[in-house]
Amino acid sequence: MFESDILDNVWILWKQVSNAYVGDIMDKIDLGSVSASLIGHAAVMVVSVGKTIYIDPYKVPEDSPKADIILVTHEHYDHCDPDVIRQLSDNDTKLISAKGCASKIEGDVAELEAGDSVTLDSISVKAVQAYNIEKPYHPKGLGVGYIIKIGDVKIYHAGDTDHIPEMKSLKDENIDIAFLPAGGTYTMDIEGASDAAADIMPKVVVPMHYGIVAGTEADTEKFRALVSEKAPGVEVRVLC
Repeated sequence: MFESDILDNVWILWKQVSNAYVGDIMDKIDLGSVSASLIGHAAVMVVSVGKTIYIDPYKVPEDSPKADIILVTHEHYDHCDPDVIRQLSDNDTKLISAKGCASKIEGDVAELEAGDSVTLDSISVKAVQAYNIEKPYHPKGLGVGYIIKIGDVKIYHAGDTDHIPEMKSLKDENIDIAFLPAGGTYTMDIEGASDAAADIMPKVVVPMHYGIVAGTEADTEKFRALVSEKAPGVEVRVLC
């Protein structure tokens, strides 16, 4: 079976599982004027300085506020959903994506590769590496993660990735909140995510990308224990 066939089958299963699912924002993290929420899967909402930012929005509630900025990590449908992007956008929404996504999104899209950065008003966005090491789903160059800086607060959304060597350098970024995939199969699992947390040493780590797509189950309490062991002082928050 070719990689495209595998991803198509995964997408069909995802639609079947999630047709009745609408992510409710169950909890949030507040740091100063910045509020960050995990809507569900890998969809994150950040609100600050009068701006609403979505990262990989998918299955968001119908009454969700319009976006000032939308960031897309890669082209897979559970991260780059044109219908949801259209739902959240207005004429002033700024769109940023990894290369390869823009053709799926309506409007003027700024494409970023790892190492690129852009500043929108007072918010800076830096793209960083995100890829699989021994899996076929996310080859290097397909997608990115993002570091978003708002005032003195830095938020890292890892995208779909394994625990990769480039994460060691993120410790120097002094990340406040790190959203890390932990579901395994298509990304790192809780072991890899806890190793990533130890490399990055954020103030808070949030597991994401688990429990919705088949093969992405994760024991969040075990993840909490692993982070406590490997990265003492890093707070684990399970938001969804």
